[in-house]
Amino acid sequence: MQPSLSANHIKGCKIVVPTLLGFSLIAGIAAILAVSAAAADDGPAVKSIQDLVTLRKQLAHRERRVIFNNDGNEPVYYCKEISRKGLLEPRTLLLKDTMVDTIFYCTWSSGFGHFTHNTKVGEIFNSKEKPFDRNKTQELIDAGLDPLEVMVDWCRENEVEVFWSMRMNDVHDGSYPPMVPQWKKDHPEFLYGTLKKRPSGVRDGREWAGVDYARAEVRDRALAFFEEVCENYDVDGIEMDFFRHPVYFKSRAWGKQVAKEEIRMMTDFIRGIRAMTERIGLKRGKPILVAIRVPDSVGYCLSMGLDIEDWLEQGFVDMMTVSGYFQLCPWETSVEFGHKYGIPVYCGLSESRIAGKSGSIRRSYEAYRARATNVWNSGADGVSLFNYFNPRSPLWSELGDPDVLKKLDKTYFVNIRGVGGANMYSKDGEQYRTLPDFSPERPITLQPGKAARVPFPVGENILWGKDEGIIPQVTFHLQFKDLGDAACVDVAFNDAALTDPEAAEEGWVLYPVKPELVKQGENVFSVGLKADAEAGPVLMDSMLKVNYPDGK
Repeated sequence: MQPSLSANHIKGCKIVVPTLLGFSLIAGIAAILAVSAAAADDGPAVKSIQDLVTLRKQLAHRERRVIFNNDGNEPVYYCKEISRKGLLEPRTLLLKDTMVDTIFYCTWSSGFGHFTHNTKVGEIFNSKEKPFDRNKTQELIDAGLDPLEVMVDWCRENEVEVFWSMRMNDVHDGSYPPMVPQWKKDHPEFLYGTLKKRPSGVRDGREWAGVDYARAEVRDRALAFFEEVCENYDVDGIEMDFFRHPVYFKSRAWGKQVAKEEIRMMTDFIRGIRAMTERIGLKRGKPILVAIRVPDSVGYCLSMGLDIEDWLEQGFVDMMTVSGYFQLCPWETSVEFGHKYGIPVYCGLSESRIAGKSGSIRRSYEAYRARATNVWNSGADGVSLFNYFNPRSPLWSELGDPDVLKKLDKTYFVNIRGVGGANMYSKDGEQYRTLPDFSPERPITLQPGKAARVPFPVGENILWGKDEGIIPQVTFHLQFKDLGDAACVDVAFNDAALTDPEAAEEGWVLYPVKPELVKQGENVFSVGLKADAEAGPVLMDSMLKVNYPDGK
């Protein structure tokens, strides 16, 4: 059954399953698309590739204060009734009139080809096996409520930009047999391994289910997924999510270096994506933007076979979101890189995976506000939220405006997400880290007579309201293990000694900080164990709390 298209959708579209062999990989995009330029008198306003490219570049730089990346779980887990409201209520309806300018909607796409939209190229995820016994995807589609179409229509009605997002090599099916698409069962030769023979080059035990992009059949199928959506849904763009999961070649999964030929294959695939979106965009009379979500290191990406610098240089990509399972570099590094090639950069605020109470604090409103403040101070073009689904959260109306954020309480950390993820997918991934790795996962054992110095970013000028008498209370918090007496350590913030420590629960010690000591941008704190102290105390964590009057 073909998706039933609303008045807002493209009419008369035909699904075509392409192959990369159908595209010239040496001819220019304009030559590829020239045959599509003819249009009737009442055809689209955009009638040439030049018009399309000009408009696409303008649209790439539209305002996107907050991007909501929705992983499309509602029809599988949370939809209580077979209705439009039932689909939109769990995550979407309350986003109206917030700072969410763009929704990236992923229709499941678990297991490379399982979708919750009405696909003919892939497979509709209609499993009712536990834990998917509440899955209403098939019922929704049978009732004419294609989840992707419903989302596009809601976005059009509320002037919200909408992208279809696909997880480029999702391996959740490596843990849940009902998620394994029939296509994978039919073609085990395209996978990295088997449940009993797992790849040795990654620590994620699900990676056996990954597909090898060195195979033309895999690249062609991925391209066909995108073409089907672009032909049949009025999306503003597509996102290739290369963070789910960041292994793309069997060679790399088994611990080998990605070959130059494999890098070329992936670049040719991206070239084919751009050619497809331009061809269909010209036919429908408006552009289809191409976004990528990638690790925040050019070197790390290249080690996985993703030559993102070449993609940007050749104009294959319109916008980029960085960070996910891990963050390797300061936001400024990614912003400078993207802006060098004239594309907007969005910083991804994924949830903390640090365990315990330290992780809970990192998932607080105050911590998200601090992270967003650091993003805006880096010069980034906006904030992207991933794995954050509470539609009642005040953050949707806060994170997209530095002027709103500056008045609110914040909690800053050196490291939010955690530091182990880079090596999970690449045994040498940590070599690309330029951020400090201090966190509860990598504490610092203090030595007598020595001081540990740690960079600490703070994105705001906390004295912005001084002339109005708005002065925040600032406290610096350190968590120790086996400290004993706080008097045995010397603590400084930007080389100014902190005194009057106050002990709190779970090894935390807090120090009052004069607001004028805190710089906008990079700060440094130091912790030194006195020379006559006994070795043994461990510095576990740190945070800076900035609390404004009425800044809840």
